[in-house]
Amino acid sequence: MLGLAMHPLCCFPPLQYHRTLVRPAGQDAWRRRRVLMQRRQERQGWMKVKVGLCAVLFGGVMLGSAGAAEEVSLDLAARYILETVKAFRTAYVLNVVEHVRELGVKPDEEWIKDAHKIPLPAQFVKAAGADVSSFEIGIIGLTPVYKSNLPKTQAETDALMRLASDPQQKIITFVDGKQFKGLSADMAIVQSCVDCHNAHPTSPWRNFKKGDLMGAIVVRMNRQPK
Repeated sequence: MLGLAMHPLCCFPPLQYHRTLVRPAGQDAWRRRRVLMQRRQERQGWMKVKVGLCAVLFGGVMLGSAGAAEEVSLDLAARYILETVKAFRTAYVLNVVEHVRELGVKPDEEWIKDAHKIPLPAQFVKAAGADVSSFEIGIIGLTPVYKSNLPKTQAETDALMRLASDPQQKIITFVDGKQFKGLSADMAIVQSCVDCHNAHPTSPWRNFKKGDLMGAIVVRMNRQPK
């Protein structure tokens, strides 16, 4: 019995039995590693999805922000242009037209043929606008003396009607297809404006009074293609 107990083979279990005891522990570790790897791959996959979604959302926000920034920029530009043009027109009417009238010099639509005549206020604005190439300046109205001064689009007509219903708005800006536009209320600030329109042979409306809305100064600017 002692010899058998001291025999080397008696100190260790059979090889097959030893492998049976070790394998489960190795399999568990391998399975844990495999589960961890799968979870890591899943996290990496979700991270890629999240990054992709963020890129799409960020791109959409940037595009929307760029579009919104353009509209804000055009709106400010339209308002600055209209305020400047209106200031020059008002100064022309009050400080030039009314002043030289005392000397017998009157505004006339055929002013270019007579050295003793000066442009009508509307002609003054249109002549100045003709020298500008980056945007368009003009005069429009619902009842203009000349049909060429009628609104060019339905959106312009609608904006004019909004001004007519509430002239205190002073300036209206809006998108009209490929253009951004602005209208500034054009009021009859002196009696001579009223008299000219009411007496003109082609005028479709002859009941203007001082202070009435006669039309609008318009600015038309091209929008950036998207």
